[in-house]
Amino acid sequence: MSIWGRAKAKAEELLGRAEQVYGESHGDAAATVAGEAHVMEAEAEEEAERAAGHRDEGGLPSSR
Repeated sequence: MSIWGRAKAKAEELLGRAEQVYGESHGDAAATVAGEAHVMEAEAEEEAERAAGHRDEGGLPSSR
């Protein structure tokens, strides 16, 4: 995962957490659920990129 991809995933995760905390503090269930969804989506995206590993055909990490 490139540095920009990691930064985007982390920003989405932080945005989701902020939305979740807002929803919890204001009793807004929709915001809480939406925030949790953002966090889970960002974590899944980051994990998928990490699992892919961006390996070349020889099994070694690529130079990308």
